[in-house]
Amino acid sequence: MESNKKVDTTGLMCPMPIVKAKKALDELQPGEIMEVVSTDKGSLNDFQAWVKQTNHELLKHSEKDGIYTFLVKKN
Repeated sequence: MESNKKVDTTGLMCPMPIVKAKKALDELQPGEIMEVVSTDKGSLNDFQAWVKQTNHELLKHSEKDGIYTFLVKKN
């Protein structure tokens, strides 16, 4: 799945991955997809709560070697 924008938040702790993701998502059009990469262990819970609260869609999330990747579709 192709993303329209990639946001690298590695090394940042809560709340900065969400803050950067929100800013990047504001620049996208509805239906476009943003990829966020994070090393924050709490980011999975943070992103799940954030997309639910903002009515966007978490299409996919994965974790490999402490790197968390999220695909978020703007609604």
